[in-house]
Amino acid sequence: MNFTIELEQESDGRWLAEVLELPGVLAYGTSSLEAVSKVEVLALRVIAERLENNESRPCSINITVPIAA
Repeated sequence: MNFTIELEQESDGRWLAEVLELPGVLAYGTSSLEAVSKVEVLALRVIAERLENNESRPCSINITVPIAA
């Protein structure tokens, strides 16, 4: 399964990163790197919890982060 991280900067300067394929998995950071790091950790926690609770089955994952222009 492939996961895509969408990244945008808010008007207050914070960065928001969201994993599009995992609803509700988003994180803020003071930099784009911090936001991406936090959302990757959160995504892995959500995936692990789903596996532990037999809500999904094991699969190969890829995380793609688009390069900011």
